[in-house]
Amino acid sequence: MEPYLTTQWYVKMEPLAERALEFLTRQQPHFVPERWEKVYRDWLENIRDWCISRQLWWGHQIPAWYVVGEENTEPIVAVDEAEAYALAQERYGDEVQLQRDEDMLDTWFSAGLWPFSTMGWPEATADLARYYPSSVLVTGFDIIFFWIARMTMMAGQLTGEVPFKDVYITGLVRDEKGQKMSKTKGNGIDPLELMDKYGTDAVRFTFQSAISGAGQDIRMDYNRKTQESPSVEAARNFANKLWNAARFVLLKLQASPEQREQAFQQALAEDRLELADRWILGRLNKTIAQVHELMTAYELGNAVKLIYSFIWDDYCDWYIELVKSRFGTPTGAVAEYILLEVLTASVKLLHPWMPHITEEIWQAVAQAENTSISIQPYPTVRPEWVDDAVETNFALIKGIVRTIRNLKAEAGLAPGQPVPIHLVTASQSAHQLLEHNQSYLSLVKLSAIDLHETFPQLEEKVFAGVEGPVEVLLPLTELVDLANLRVKLERDLTKKNKQAESLRQRLNSPDYRDRAPEDLVQKSEQELHELDQQTVTLKQRLAVL
Repeated sequence: MEPYLTTQWYVKMEPLAERALEFLTRQQPHFVPERWEKVYRDWLENIRDWCISRQLWWGHQIPAWYVVGEENTEPIVAVDEAEAYALAQERYGDEVQLQRDEDMLDTWFSAGLWPFSTMGWPEATADLARYYPSSVLVTGFDIIFFWIARMTMMAGQLTGEVPFKDVYITGLVRDEKGQKMSKTKGNGIDPLELMDKYGTDAVRFTFQSAISGAGQDIRMDYNRKTQESPSVEAARNFANKLWNAARFVLLKLQASPEQREQAFQQALAEDRLELADRWILGRLNKTIAQVHELMTAYELGNAVKLIYSFIWDDYCDWYIELVKSRFGTPTGAVAEYILLEVLTASVKLLHPWMPHITEEIWQAVAQAENTSISIQPYPTVRPEWVDDAVETNFALIKGIVRTIRNLKAEAGLAPGQPVPIHLVTASQSAHQLLEHNQSYLSLVKLSAIDLHETFPQLEEKVFAGVEGPVEVLLPLTELVDLANLRVKLERDLTKKNKQAESLRQRLNSPDYRDRAPEDLVQKSEQELHELDQQTVTLKQRLAVL
C-alpha cells in the first residue's frame, strides 16, 4: 500500500474562529462548569484550516461539479445541480457536461449546521424565529472542539449569532472502581440489564442523583458477581415508596373534589388549618423554590436529591402518617385536599427525572384524557405558605418524637410498646405548642403524656433526652428489667470502645492516611466521631442505672 494523493476541500478557519472568540469575550456561550471554557478557547486560538473531504458512501455530498473533458478548469460550486449547470453554461456553452465531486462532507461539518438547519434555515421560518438561538446544549467534554466549536463558528458565520446560551458539560459514568468503561478492558455495565431488573426510572434517578456537581464523573455502584447495584435498588425502593403513597392517598379519598376544595377554603378562611397542614404546604413551596434555584444553576443532582428528601421524609414519613387518624373526621376532607395537592405537585417536580412513574400517577390523580404530565406547567412558588415559625414549631415536634424513639430503643423497648412520657419545659410557647399538638406524639405509641413547667419529683429511674427547650423523660422501673438493661449497655459499651480503638489506631497510622483514598479516610473519621458520641451516651445511661 502507498499513499494516493487526491484533491481535498478545505475551509479557511481563522475568520470563523475570530468571530467565535469575539462572542466568547461576552461569555457567549457560557460553559457549565466554567473550567471547560479554557479548553474551548485554546482550540479557537490555535485553529488550523479544516479538511472537509471524506471518502465515504453516505453523508452530504460536496456541492462541487467539474466540467467533463476540460482540464485545469475551476470547479463550479453551487447549491444544486440546476444552479451548477446554469453557471457552467454561461462559461462553456449549452453543451457542457458536469460530473459532481464524489467526496462527502466531514460529518462534523454537517453536524455543525444542526442548530439552525433543523429549524428550516436558510428560510425565515416560524420555528427558527421561536427556537433559535436555543437555551442550552448538553454534551460531553470530548467533543468540545469537534462539535461545539464547529457549531458556534458556523452559526456565527451564517446567522450572526451564537446557537445556544449555555453549554452544560456532563461527566462520565465510570465503573465500580472509578475506571472509564471500555470494550478493551471489558468493564462495561449494560444499562439495559439494569433497566430490566430495576426499572428505567430507577436507573435514570441513580445516574442523575449521583451528580454532586456539574461535569463531575459518576462511579457506578455495581457488584459484578451478583450483577446487582445497591444504588439503583435504592432508587427502585424510592419509586415503590412513591407508588404506594399515591395508591394509599387515592384509596382513602372519600369526599368529592368540590367538597375537598370547599372544606380547605373554609378552614383557610377561618384559620383552622392544623400545624401539620401549614407545615407540609410550607415545606412543599420551600422545596419548589430551592429546586428552581438549583435547576437554574444546573445543579440537577442536588435538585433531585432535595425532591427525594421532601417526598420520602416530609410527605410520606411525616404528613401521611399524621393525617391517617383524620380520615372520616370533620377535618378529613381538608386532609384529603392537601394530600392530593402535595402529591400532584410532587410528581410534577419529579417528572424530569422519573418520567414514567410520575406520568402514571398523574394520570390516575388528574383523570384527564388525551393529555400528559409532560405538558403541564412546572410547579411555582406560593410564598404566602412559607412560614419559618411554622417550620420551627414543627421541627420541635419532630425532634421530640425522634428523642422518644431513641430513648425507647436505648431501653430495649419495642417500637410498638406504649410508654408514659414526661415533657419538661420552662418555655411558655413550647408548652402551648405541645399542649395543642399532643396528638402528633402518638406516632411513638404513648400510654400517657405529662407536661411540666418544672422538673418533676420522680422516684423511679429515667432515661432523659433534650430537644430544644424541652427535656424528655422516659420512666424505666415498670417497663424494663434494670439489671438486664445494665448488662446489655455494658456489653454495648465494651463493643463500641473496641471499634473506636481499632479505628483510632488505623487513623493514627501514617501509612493509612498516605495510601488510603481521601473519601475512605473521611468516612473512617466520621465513623470514629459517631462511635465516640455513642460511648458518651452509653456511659450517661449506665450512670443513671
